[in-house]
Amino acid sequence: MSEALLEIRGLTVGFDVPGGRLPAVAGIDLTLGKGEILALVGESGSGKSALSMSLVGLNRGPRTHIGGEVLFGGRDLVGAGEKELREVRGKDIAVVFQDALAALNPTQRVGDQVAEMIRTHRRISKRNASKRAEELLGEVGIANPGQAARAYPHQLSGGMRQRVMIAIGLANDPAVLIADEPTTALDVTIQAQVLRLLKRLQRDHGTTIVLITHDLGVVAEVADRVAVMYAGRIIEQGTRDEVLFDPQHPYTMGLLSSVPRVDGPAVSRLPAIAGSPLTGVARPDGCAFAPRCTFVHEACQKQTPPLQRRYAGEAHLDACVLDEAGRARARGALEEVAQ
Repeated sequence: MSEALLEIRGLTVGFDVPGGRLPAVAGIDLTLGKGEILALVGESGSGKSALSMSLVGLNRGPRTHIGGEVLFGGRDLVGAGEKELREVRGKDIAVVFQDALAALNPTQRVGDQVAEMIRTHRRISKRNASKRAEELLGEVGIANPGQAARAYPHQLSGGMRQRVMIAIGLANDPAVLIADEPTTALDVTIQAQVLRLLKRLQRDHGTTIVLITHDLGVVAEVADRVAVMYAGRIIEQGTRDEVLFDPQHPYTMGLLSSVPRVDGPAVSRLPAIAGSPLTGVARPDGCAFAPRCTFVHEACQKQTPPLQRRYAGEAHLDACVLDEAGRARARGALEEVAQ
């Protein structure tokens, strides 16, 4: 991995709910390298967005409890005050939200919203900020940026709104861009354009991108490294090829087997992971995936397996106690079901 840009140590995020405290993120260690695209993968409710939003305190509140450390530029963002975080948000670490129509202000022209982000962190005239805003809209692939800058969000297509969100994120050339499901609800051609744009940002600006997604096709297209989350923990981590082509955890195997293949025979029914993700306050002893795992045995229910290297490459980590033979059986059984 390239030079470390951001380090996450023992990060926890809990939300107070009627039944107690919901452990959305349950102690995560993760390092982001400079200029890499890291994909956070997992089912809805696995903790991907809670993890990413806590990096800049966007989910802080009276009923939210965030612990651990997020080290960026020599400072801990978890312990930082709101004033310090406002200096970081949008300037050093920017966020592209999932629902652009909900995130954009419906009463302001999109060019003004991009310019506002620029003026928040720079001493620049309103005229020059507006000019730069049009340039950014052009850089993200909007064909007529001057006309788009004068439009309101509802007058733009979904793909154009998503590009506006990316332009706002890039307004101050951030070191880290968090993209929360940036291709959700977009048709496949617009998805491809947005993904090409993210790759270009990485290549031309050296931007580190945290890509939150449940679409493994998106992961295969753009990610350098992948972290698979389940029940608030990272259960597998490695390079894109390691995780996609040599999965070690039964949960990752199940996710991959549920993706339809275009190079094989058509199947009447895709294999699915049994049961449902954990949603309540209570968590089982041992491995959180054990209640849904076909290959569970006694050791899985005694203690939570740590994330470490076992039977794969040095940088390929997983949190499963199955031995090498057990993993081979699990992989073979899932491949048989998929055929």
